[in-house]
Parts: sequence; C-alpha cells; structure tokens
Amino acid sequence: MVDTAKGTVYYKEEAYEQINKYLQDANHSKIFVLVDSNTHEHCLSAFLPKIATESTIEVIEIDAGESYKNLDTCMGVWQAMSDLEGDRKSLMINLGGGVVTDLGGFVASTFKRGINYINVPTTLLSMVDASVGGKTGVDLGNLKNQIGVISNAELVVVDSDYLATLPTEEMRSGLAEILKHGLIASEDYWDKVGQLSDLTLNDLDEIIRTSVDIKAKVVKEDPYENGLRKTLNYGHTLGHAIESYCLTHDDKKTLLHGEAVAIGMILATYISKHLKDFPSEKLDDITKRIVDLYGKTEFSQKDIDQVIDLMKYDKKNEAGKINFVLLKDIGEAEIDCQVPNELILNAFEFYKNA
Repeated sequence: MVDTAKGTVYYKEEAYEQINKYLQDANHSKIFVLVDSNTHEHCLSAFLPKIATESTIEVIEIDAGESYKNLDTCMGVWQAMSDLEGDRKSLMINLGGGVVTDLGGFVASTFKRGINYINVPTTLLSMVDASVGGKTGVDLGNLKNQIGVISNAELVVVDSDYLATLPTEEMRSGLAEILKHGLIASEDYWDKVGQLSDLTLNDLDEIIRTSVDIKAKVVKEDPYENGLRKTLNYGHTLGHAIESYCLTHDDKKTLLHGEAVAIGMILATYISKHLKDFPSEKLDDITKRIVDLYGKTEFSQKDIDQVIDLMKYDKKNEAGKINFVLLKDIGEAEIDCQVPNELILNAFEFYKNA
C-alpha cells in the first residue's frame, strides 16, 4: 500500500479486498466501468469476477489510442452515462492504460460536477505514472493534455497480472517513465532499472512499487505542481512535442508516449551537460542504454523546427518562457530552466549521431 492522501495505491490481492470494501461502504447507485477496445477484450473478463457489489454495473467502451483522447470521446462517454441514468452517487472505474485513466478521471470529475472514480491501470506506463497523482484530462487537437483538472481517484488498483496481455512496445513505453524516476530520484535506482533490457513480471512487481513510491512522495509534497512535482516532467518538454508532432504527421512513425519521452530524456541530458555540467560519461551511458532499448527516430531540420515550435504549448511554461527540467547529476534535478534554441538544435544533432 502507498498512501498519497486520497488516491491510496494498493497491490495485487489486497487491492481487490480494498476495492470491495470501498464498494460495500460507499453504496454507489450505479457503477460505470470504462474500457477501451483492447481492455474490453483482454482485461474486463479477469476484472469483473473479482468485484463484489450489488450495484448495477454498466460497461462503456471507447476506441483505443491516443488519437481518441479528446473532447469528442468525452462527449460520447458523458452521453452514455446520462442515457444510463447516472447520477451524483454513481462511480466510474477506469480499467485501462493512460488514455483510459486520464480521460476517465476527467469525465468523472466533470459529470454532474464530479463523481468518484477508481483507477485500475492495465499498462506499465499507467501503473507507474498516469493513474497515480490525480492528473486527468484530454488532448486539444495535437497538443498533449491541454484540457483537464487535478482530481484524485478514490483508490488505485495495481495488479501486474494485466501486463501479461501487453505487447513488447507497450512495456518499453512504460519503462521510459521508470527510467525517468531513476534519473530524477536515485542513481542506485537508475543503475538497477537501466540494466533491465529483458524484463520479467517478477522483476516488475518490486520496480513498480519503487516507482510509485517515488512519484507518490513527490505528489504528496507538491500536489498542484508548484515546484517539486515539475521534476516528474524530465524529458517531457521535448518528449511531448515530439509525440504530438509524430501523431499528426503521416510521414512520421507514430510514437508511444514512452518512446517519445525516451528521446526527450537524451536531449534533456545533453542540454543538462552544457547548462548544468552534468557529467559527460553519464550522458554517454544514459544515451547508450536508451538507444539500445528504443532504437532511434530520424528527424529532418523541418521536423525539428516544428517540434521546437510545439514546445510553446507546454503546460510548464510561464510568461511565454519555455521551462525545462534539467539535471546537475543523477538524482539532482532543477526546474524552470530556460534553454536557447541553438542548444536544442545541438541536442538533436547529438541524438542523430549517438
């Protein structure tokens, strides 16, 4: 169990005991289970038999993928909840990856001015990142997470058994956030997770708990991202811009969130070397480990210019200034750092030649 005030995270069998205790005590009028087409097929039949409740359960399905994380999808879910006579005592259970937990949390937080919700993450990325910490929301066109609220789940159920249904690329996507936790929090943790090119579920249970501990500690101290919580965005300023750019350009391979953040972490670490004296040998080690895991993506000068332009929409920006998280060393992050465009261009050149 990890306590983040509201939104306590529970694991494995204890998690189902706690969710059933919560359902019994809360006595919700109706329970909506939000799934996407993947979790409807692969996870719902494993989840529902573990739930003990006399409340009516209604399943609502959305299409799978980041391209459906938008207000049009929210409209469909809100309409379905209304048609099914949801009220303010209804409960939403989000069974899925980051798109489902982000969007489902936002839908719940705004339906009837807010109903309770529970997250049951089914991907590695959502277990260690998206489902924990209360960030909910959707994309605005190709701009990541522009619309949303901070609103914590009643509790989070983490069961690594769901990971057995994931393709390899989705596991790698989640690993990027785990690598990030190592870089911002602990060199020992970075060394441990940076070696795990071949993950097993046994390895993952301990790693998931450690990563959730790292995030939960930060979120509890700074729930509304006024300072410390910004460190969790390491690699994301460029990573989100790269992800958004690739999502909307047919000539580019669509990147999963973690794949884009992995590139962003190499770029941010290169920038950290030049602005914060981050050690060169550690930059080379980080770059090699990430490239070995994720390969490389090619960017033309036109691509890079448009990625840089997209960064102006990053949520961490203030007064028109693009704010980066940089590292002085592994485990020593600095927030609100301004970076000249020339150095960003040099970082892309370094990535190209890595």
